[in-house]
Amino acid sequence: MIHRPSRRNFIKTAAGLTAAGSLGLRDATGARAAAPTGPEPRTLSQIDSVFRAATRAGEIPGVVALSATDHGIVYEGIFGKRRLDEGTAMTRDTVFRIASMVKLITSVAALQLVEQDKISLDAPVPDIEPAIGSPQVLDGFDGKGLPKLRPAQRPITLRHLLTHTSGFAYRLWDAKAVQYVRSLELLPTAQRKLAPPTPLMFDPGARWQYGTSIDWVGRIVEATSGEPLDVYFHKHILDPLGMNDTAFVLKPQQREREASAHRRGPGGALTAEPLEQNSPRQSFSGGGGIYSTAPDYLTLLRALLAGGALNGVRILRPETVALMGQNQIGEIDVGVLKTTVPALSNDVDLCPGIIRKWGFGHMINMQPLAGGRSAGSLTWGGLLNTYYWIDPGKKVAAVFMTQVLPFADSRALRLYRQFEHGIYAAVKAD
Repeated sequence: MIHRPSRRNFIKTAAGLTAAGSLGLRDATGARAAAPTGPEPRTLSQIDSVFRAATRAGEIPGVVALSATDHGIVYEGIFGKRRLDEGTAMTRDTVFRIASMVKLITSVAALQLVEQDKISLDAPVPDIEPAIGSPQVLDGFDGKGLPKLRPAQRPITLRHLLTHTSGFAYRLWDAKAVQYVRSLELLPTAQRKLAPPTPLMFDPGARWQYGTSIDWVGRIVEATSGEPLDVYFHKHILDPLGMNDTAFVLKPQQREREASAHRRGPGGALTAEPLEQNSPRQSFSGGGGIYSTAPDYLTLLRALLAGGALNGVRILRPETVALMGQNQIGEIDVGVLKTTVPALSNDVDLCPGIIRKWGFGHMINMQPLAGGRSAGSLTWGGLLNTYYWIDPGKKVAAVFMTQVLPFADSRALRLYRQFEHGIYAAVKAD
């Protein structure tokens, strides 16, 4: 059971925060989002007020936000509804689709196998499929718009996959990958069948591009361990940590606690999406498709914040956790994700003007964020605007969960920023 100290111990006034924001938010048009209205929260009760006002105004449907230090949980905020057009209130155990936040769990799984010497970070990855064992690089298009492919200059390694420097991309944020799919329609049927469905956009190690790399890591975990991904997760990570509400397939009682997805319209109003239909699943992805709750995910963050162990359960060695938080891409920088489908994602640039690197499982901000996390903090999120951070320097971790599309929603991120500022103000004042 997670120990939750009284919030009263942490509700204290702090010195004024700088007016500079920690996130340079941009909306779907590319315009800079408005700064937060009203005073920045300086106590935990003021974070409550911000969330309460935002959910009552319909800025977001609902939110569950938790934060912890190395001493335990310091904040729990639970506001709004699971679905806007119904009366069910958010609860601490509300289940969310956390999408790409599963990538951190998959990265932990792979690094467990590295610790066991079952796979190497820098050797060629197992040849489980031609797309990864004998990868082709998209080298542009000819005058007729047909794709030009060539063999990759070097093998793909687990390090490339864990750091998104493999060359694999998501079409959602890569116009060249979109053009490739369209170009296949120009090929004769026989050639189309031979063309790789997912070529690399560049040679492994050449640059950074967020993509399907961790999906492949999940496949490698299965091949190396001999266990289906969901079984491996439960046996080696989720069950030992007591993360009982994190799963690829929800039980009926968990489905009853699920929050609905909502879509932001052109005018800013939210509309609830149709409820999910239950469907059997035979395979699972290391890059998306998992469900969790804020307390469950915070448990994982707390274990990593503590060097890989929590409540007597160790999932990684301290030296491995330290590697996860170190720059693993050298001189390469993490770039801005330019959307190709605005209905699913805005452009993603979480820290404009800040040098960003990638470790194993996280993005790293190399300078401190004003009023918030310190340099060397770790973060990422999920498509429906779920986010987390781990600050090893100040020993703070937090998770913020709502269910809104498109990704990088300026209003959700503005609240996430205010949440962050309030946490640091209260912890600093303690």
